[in-house]
Order: sequence, then structure tokens, then C-alpha cells
Amino acid sequence: MRKFLPVIACFFLLMGPAAAQAELRIDLTRGVVEPMPIAIAPFHAISPENKEVADQVPRVIAENLERSGLFKPLDPKAFVQNTASLHDDGPRFAEWRAIGTQALVTGSVTRAEDGRTRIEFRLWDVFSQKQLIGTAYMTTPQNWRRIAHIISDTLYERLTGESGYFDTRIVYVAETGPPQKRLKRLAIMDQDGENHQYLTDGRNLVLTPRFSPTQQQITYMSYGDKGPRVYLYDINTGRHELLGDFPGMTFAPRFSPDGRSVIMSMASNGNTDIYEMDLRSRKPRRITTNASIDTSPSYAPDGKKIVFESDRGGSQQLYTMNMDGSNVQRITFGNGRYANPVWSPRGDLIAFTRMYQGKFYIGVIRPDGSGERLITTAYHVEGPSWSPNGRVLIYFKERPTGPGGTERQAKLYTVDITGYNERWLQTPRDGSDPAWSPLNP
Repeated sequence: MRKFLPVIACFFLLMGPAAAQAELRIDLTRGVVEPMPIAIAPFHAISPENKEVADQVPRVIAENLERSGLFKPLDPKAFVQNTASLHDDGPRFAEWRAIGTQALVTGSVTRAEDGRTRIEFRLWDVFSQKQLIGTAYMTTPQNWRRIAHIISDTLYERLTGESGYFDTRIVYVAETGPPQKRLKRLAIMDQDGENHQYLTDGRNLVLTPRFSPTQQQITYMSYGDKGPRVYLYDINTGRHELLGDFPGMTFAPRFSPDGRSVIMSMASNGNTDIYEMDLRSRKPRRITTNASIDTSPSYAPDGKKIVFESDRGGSQQLYTMNMDGSNVQRITFGNGRYANPVWSPRGDLIAFTRMYQGKFYIGVIRPDGSGERLITTAYHVEGPSWSPNGRVLIYFKERPTGPGGTERQAKLYTVDITGYNERWLQTPRDGSDPAWSPLNP
């Protein structure tokens, strides 16, 4: 895995004066979106040593866009115009319209004199016959995959009006072994499952990893001989730093939106309340003082409110409150139990797990308690985490396996907030407790 993110130089390519007026765009306000037919043409390799990268970059772009469920990359076997002609003469738009293309992506790859790789792409509106955007990137030869993710984000934003989420990573708990002796290691990978690496060796149980929104850091909980301990992991340096020993803590901390503090639940004298810890002073500040169990807190993106779960009303439900613990409001009233709330980066929704009549659900609800929707269900589904654009959720599903259901299997999945386009995210081993990173810096 990359211990650092290489520096990228970016250059915008000239467009015609009418390009900015083109309106080729996917309307995400509708309930079900028909995927846009898009052609990702093979990139032109200026010299033979660039051919492998020129072949791989458009493949990764097409896979990213297809997984979003909003785009339908066309089969390259249907393309009439070849790569050399596209590069030398530009698109012959009539030929692309004939195979149903609405948007066309072209590009090229070359090696600069200083040894860096130059990757260029252009997005075309086939019907208006105009270039919508064009950008070139200079980076190290090994960094081509990240450039493909950045291009995917640029295309996604230009065609949907929302920011992308492809240049991101997923941290999760990798699991192996029988239920009675489950080996759990911290693992990280790109959002498409590539560049996978284990961050812990499995000697201690790890739980609930979470990304910092401002730094390349992860916080997670580890159980060893000394009991539960909370660590900070620096992705760039690989350093694990002890945040503190919290014998009664029930959930690992979540970072505040500014990355300067974390929020957690801790048990003291038989009572579980919510605390905030300043990362500089390492001093916790108690926020709730209720006699019931308050746990699983999550900040709103503006840092002004917190959502949490509590049984103070007689059953496990979701509540919101101000940062000082005032103005507590119950927002769920359904049957069953609600847990694992997490605020969307856009601030418009809160995701949660609901347990009712022997089934688990992942759902979303507005912060005022209106508009609750259950978007997926399974024997056991839990641990929702948002993509940085608030459009997609990642979570894990668990099901019994083996003779008599004595064993278990856990897998990671993603789904659009509409409840459509659920996808299995393949990992080398079982996976649980996923968390989505912000866009890479």
C-alpha cells in the first residue's frame, strides 16, 4: 500500500467557447436513474513503453463509473473509430452517436523528459459535438491508478453535479477463523478493493476503525492483555500511537469534523455516557449525564450537533443534541431497536442499523426524524459508513455457514442511498466494520 500520496501536477486543456454551455448531465433528483451510455475509448500511447498504462487507465475509469450505477460504459468492441484516429483527428461524432453514445472520454499517455508520466483526458458531449472538460496530470509512473480515480471523480462531478468518491480508501476489520477464536486485523484498501494491506498482525482483537476527516489518521479500538485500548494510526508513517486506556468504553471514538477531538462513550460507576476528548490535552469532557445508556455518538458535519443511541425512553432509539448536551431530541419512534447512527457528510441524512422481528436493516432518516427509509436488509447487516459525497453507504453483512450454521461469513457491500445498486466489495478474507475515508489530499 502507498505510505504517501505522490505529488500530482494538473493542467487544464483548452476547450471551445461553447463548451461551458453544454448541458449533458444526469438528473439525480429522480428516484431511479437510467444509466448514461458513456464510451471510455482506449487511451493513445505516445510511445510503446506507455501502452500498459494507456490500456489500464480507461479500464479503471470504466469500472469506477459502472459501479456507481449511474453510467453504462459501452463495450469497446462496438467502437468504430480507432485510438490513433481519435488522437490525431478528434472524434467522428456521427460514428459515436450511431452506437448510442451520449458522452465520450478520450485520452493519451506519454513519458516526460524528467521521467514522470503525463496522462491526459478529454470529455466530449457527443450530441452537441463539444468538449466539456480536459485535463492533463503529471505524476510518477507507479501512480497511474490514482490518476484513473481522480479522472473518474472529475467525470462524475461534471456529469452529475455532485463531487465524486473514487479517489478514496476503505479501512475495515479483516476476519478469519472459527467464531470462538476469530482473528481480526485492521486492513486498508482503495475503494475498489485494490492496493490492499493489513495494518495490524492479528495478535490483538481490533474493532471499529474510523478515519480522521482532516488528516491521514485512523482511530481504532484494540483488545489485548491490558484490556481495551484506543490507538491512532498514521497512514503515512505507519506509526501506532496510544490514545488512552478506557476500561469501560463501549465504542471506539469518532473524529470531530475539524479533526481536533474525538467523541466516545465510556462507562463509569455502572453508567455509560458520552464524552469528548481534545486530542492535544487528552482530557475527556463529559457531555451526557443520563442514568440510561448513551452510546455510539456521531458528529454532524458542521460540528454543532451529535446523534447518538440511548435507551432513556425505554427502548434503544436515536437522539440528537447540541455539542454541550442540551436540546436532546428523540428522532426515531419505530418498533424494534435502532443503533450505529452516523451523520452524512452532506448533513441531510443519518444512517443507522435497525433490528426488528429477527431481521437487521440499514436505513436513513432526516435529522429532524422525518423521512425514514430502510434501504437494505439481511440476516445480520450492520456498520454503515458514508462515502465522502454522501451518495453511497458501505456496510457489512453476516450470515451463518457450515454444519448447522455454526460458522459465520462476513462480507462488505455498498449501496446507493436510493436503495438501488447494491454491490459486493470483494476482500481477501471476511470483512466487517468498514469506514470510508475522505477524498485523498
